[in-house]
Amino acid sequence: MTGFIVVDKEQGASSAQEVNRIKRLLNTPCGHMGTLDPMATGVLPVAIGNAARLFDFFLDKRKAYVADFRFGVDSDTLDTTGEIRLNAGYVPSKQQIEAELHKLVGEVEQLPPKFSAKNINGKRGYQLAREGIEFQLKAKKVNIYSIALINQTEEDTFRFKIECGGGTYIRSIARDLGAGLGTCAVMSALVRTASGVFSLENSVKTRSLTTGNIQNFIIPTESVLPYEAIVPTPQQAKKLFNGLSVPCDKADGVYKIYSVDGTFYGLAEVSQSVLKVGKKLC
Repeated sequence: MTGFIVVDKEQGASSAQEVNRIKRLLNTPCGHMGTLDPMATGVLPVAIGNAARLFDFFLDKRKAYVADFRFGVDSDTLDTTGEIRLNAGYVPSKQQIEAELHKLVGEVEQLPPKFSAKNINGKRGYQLAREGIEFQLKAKKVNIYSIALINQTEEDTFRFKIECGGGTYIRSIARDLGAGLGTCAVMSALVRTASGVFSLENSVKTRSLTTGNIQNFIIPTESVLPYEAIVPTPQQAKKLFNGLSVPCDKADGVYKIYSVDGTFYGLAEVSQSVLKVGKKLC
C-alpha cells in the first residue's frame, strides 16, 4: 500500500503522534513530509509505504502559512510556548511593519531557533536547550517568496501570510522582523495552509479516520508527481525492472514509469539517451 494522506494536524499534537494514528489504522509503515511544531496546525502530508521514499522530492517544495506574531515580548523558544519575557520592546504600527517586510523576502541567511530539531553532535537542539547547555547554530540560506500583513488581531499581535521554501523557520521570521524594527516579536499561532501540491482543502483530521473510511482519503502516489509517463515495451521491461538500462529517445530528466500492463511502478531517469529505473514507489 502506498500513497499520501493530507492530515490537518491538531494543535498540541506532535507530527509523530499524527503519523502513528495512521500507521495503526493501516498497519503499514508511514512517515511525514516535513514536521510541524506541536503548537502549529494545518497541512501535514503523511506518506504511506514506499511513498516515503519521496521525502527528498518534497523537502524544498513551496509552503504557505498563516502566522500570528506578537510584538513587544520575547521568548527562549521564539514562540509563546516558551519562557515569555514581557515588555521586551515596543509594539510597532501597521505602517512600520509593512515598510520592513520586503527586507525579509528573497534568498536570505536565517539562523534556526535553538529550540529546534537541529542535530548537534548527535543530540537535538531542543534537548540541549532544555538542559541549559550552551551551543551555537549556523545560519543557513532559505527562500522566502512573500510575506504579507493580513490584519491586526490584538493590540500587540498581527497576522501574516507567508510563502517560503522548505527548511524555513517561521519563528525565526518573527524574531528577525522584530529585530529589524528595533523591538522583539514571537510567533503566537501558526497554520500551514499548503505544502507543495497538498493543501487544507484536501486534508482530514486524524480523529475522524477509521479503518472503514481511511481508504477514501489516500491520494495515489503518481498523482502528486508532475512528470511525463513512460510505459516500456515487454522487452525493455525485462531489463529495466531487473536493474539494467535501455536506450531511450526521451529528453534527459525524471519520468514516471509504468509496468507493461499500465500499473504505476515508480520513477526512472533518462540521461544521455539511456533510461534507468530509480525509485520503486508501488
